Amino acid sequence: MRFERDSIEAKIISKMTRIETAVQILTDLVAFPVLGGESNLSIAAYICNLLEKNGIEYHLVKNEAGDKTSIHCRIGPETDGGVILSGHTDVVPVKGQAWDTDPFALTLKGDKLYGRGSCDMKGFLACCLASIELFQQADLKRPVYFAFSYDEEIGCLAAPALAAAINAHYTEKPKYAIIGEPSRMQPIVGQKGICVLETTVHGSAGHSSRVKQEVSAIHVAARLITWLEQKMDALIAAGHTDDRFHPNHSSLHSGIIGGGIAPNVIADKCSFHWDVRSIPADRIEDIIQDFEAYSRTLETALQQRFAGARIETVVHHPPVPSLDTPEDSSVVPLIRRLSGVEQLATVAYAAEAGQFAEVGFEAVICGPGDIAQAHRANEFIEVAQLELGLEMMERLARELAE
Repeated sequence: MRFERDSIEAKIISKMTRIETAVQILTDLVAFPVLGGESNLSIAAYICNLLEKNGIEYHLVKNEAGDKTSIHCRIGPETDGGVILSGHTDVVPVKGQAWDTDPFALTLKGDKLYGRGSCDMKGFLACCLASIELFQQADLKRPVYFAFSYDEEIGCLAAPALAAAINAHYTEKPKYAIIGEPSRMQPIVGQKGICVLETTVHGSAGHSSRVKQEVSAIHVAARLITWLEQKMDALIAAGHTDDRFHPNHSSLHSGIIGGGIAPNVIADKCSFHWDVRSIPADRIEDIIQDFEAYSRTLETALQQRFAGARIETVVHHPPVPSLDTPEDSSVVPLIRRLSGVEQLATVAYAAEAGQFAEVGFEAVICGPGDIAQAHRANEFIEVAQLELGLEMMERLARELAE
């Protein structure tokens, strides 16, 4: 009895210590105001220092300029079938948001921890890093990997190279990837893909009375935007729907438009930004190809009126693939055991899970916090969610030790 009681007390003390450690690490992580698109070397150095202190060999996957880096490492044996825990180090801006606290100083109010990135998704990173000793002491039979990226918030830019580097570096092959986006610990098996584009129309300036003689860039842009909406409607009408998602179809949307200098001057230039968020059944590349075909047809017709008429579209970042993990994949019962949640779900936002799946890992999204708190003023994560994240780490350690 004495041994059993001591063992229980030790576990309780260990759990209390790990939540305290997780909160301290989260405090440190939130203090790095690294926005998407900016250098993340400062927060990367902090993470690498934690790994070094625990004797963990890590590897960097830098961008060409060398001012940003992803990090990956392995804890455990060189054995196939391990689990990747992945998250991003960057956050979205706070400019223009009305915060009640300093967004880059983690603040406890009641049972909530406030700070930019506390939910999305430094809370998950803190759970991983606070569990290093847990994994090291668990006598793992299969390894766990950390995979931390940059520039997720501006298009999931680093994940393809990071996933490929993990696949190429280790002689053994990881089998699963858990991307810890905030899901309140609910397993997510599907996500939409995304691509952001910018289209610029070049027309001819002139007096507004000559609108039929000149090429109005604004009018042409309006036709192109209308085409996007009609294309979306056509996909729905053709049965391209997936009721696991809300909305249940691919969306095409223009959120920014600009052009013209005066009401009575025909605009010779107009640009608009648009995005595609695709269900797994639709390929973003096919939609873009159809848009380009329509643009070329329209451009040829406009050049009969003005030879310099042009329509140019630039892809801001490579399309982020959707995620569609089958329910009979072996990762599904695993994540159910790890999360303690049976019900599966999908999300309309894009994440890095689809990119890990493209490399060949069975991928799911599951992490502490609520996506409803992400990207807004007074972002927070509940302490109870951090505790659930740590419980998932405990279950994972037991799973990999079997």
